Amino acid sequence: MSVLQIPGVANIRDVGGIAAGTSRVREGVLFRSGNLAHLTPEGDGMLRARVRRVIDLRDDGEVSAEPSMLRDVPTTRVPLFIGSVASFFAEDVSLAGMYRHLVDDATPRLIDAIRVIAAGDPTLVHCTVGKDRTGVTVALALSAVGADREQVVADYALTASQLPEARTRSVVRYLQSRHPDARNAIDLATASPAPVMRDLLAGIERQHGSVARYLREGGLTDAELDALGRALVE
Repeated sequence: MSVLQIPGVANIRDVGGIAAGTSRVREGVLFRSGNLAHLTPEGDGMLRARVRRVIDLRDDGEVSAEPSMLRDVPTTRVPLFIGSVASFFAEDVSLAGMYRHLVDDATPRLIDAIRVIAAGDPTLVHCTVGKDRTGVTVALALSAVGADREQVVADYALTASQLPEARTRSVVRYLQSRHPDARNAIDLATASPAPVMRDLLAGIERQHGSVARYLREGGLTDAELDALGRALVE
């Protein structure tokens, strides 16, 4: 995986290079990031040179508050959360609980996002900070084509170190003031611990046999899974 420097975009990287069986994930095909609301004109040109399609996993309120500044790249909206982001903080849901919510309750939307990736165009997946919705979507896509588990987990875990420090400090202060008794709020906003993603993927395998089978049971066809493999794996 390669961390990129695109002016105005945080937490952006190319997940290419991750081992997948005897091969590896292609470079220049699947990217992940935080939102594109602060993309500069220079960053716009750099990103348009790499990306042909965008998947925006945010809800309507998030998009309205921070609209994308990327020009002339087709964007597919796939709001993953059923309900608002704020509800997870209000209910003090854990990271593991939030990810299980996505896997259990948002399967059709996850599959919609993965279908876009399977089309084979160089694709950027993003949400607000590129941690949770993006992390789960990318981990499922990679795992479905046989990407190395520990490298997939390492890609997810990298996010916490890529979030802007000033933003993290500001978010922590805000959450401490609004949710002083919450146990999980700061982790929800800032953390990407490897064991959480490792356990999520292992749980899917225990329940469904494999991530690929989970996606099949959710409606992804064998032809679409084959296309995903051709798109992502060299």
